[in-house]
Amino acid sequence: MPAARQDSVRDTTGGDLGIRRATESDLSAILRLYGQSGMNDARVLTVEAAGPIFRRMAMYPDYGLFVCTTGDSVVGTFALLIMDNLAHLGAPSAVIEDVCVDEGNRRKGIGRAMMRFAMDTATARGCYKLTLSSNIARAGAHAFYAALGFEQHGVSFRVSLGEPAAPAETNARGR
Repeated sequence: MPAARQDSVRDTTGGDLGIRRATESDLSAILRLYGQSGMNDARVLTVEAAGPIFRRMAMYPDYGLFVCTTGDSVVGTFALLIMDNLAHLGAPSAVIEDVCVDEGNRRKGIGRAMMRFAMDTATARGCYKLTLSSNIARAGAHAFYAALGFEQHGVSFRVSLGEPAAPAETNARGR
């Protein structure tokens, strides 16, 4: 992925939103977001356990964990993977994962700004598609993604491979 980019967009409250690559110092705020209801059953890694994983993720080519900020506060996060393909005449594709907006800041344009940033990044990189998956029970999220132009496509399959083996204890606050 290109070097860290700061996008400034307006939220519906009139404040400035910024979107940038996450740094290790953002982990506590990101884990707090993941600890909200509806995400990971409020179970999250500790900051100490997340650090080595974050550093390993940073070594993946074309994979980024991003944060959306307003002022000094992290109010949203998502991951974006751009992957090369031999099919589709070599055009890359992109996947969004782990989208989360702070519960107290929803419906303020944060999710829309993050998805627009991901779409613009994928377009700039020549991706032929951008995909994401959403829990089947999250009807509100599905309507949100549809309003942004995402279409339900194909059928998704998964196989559970057991409980994830956490590298260290987890807790409800990410600390």
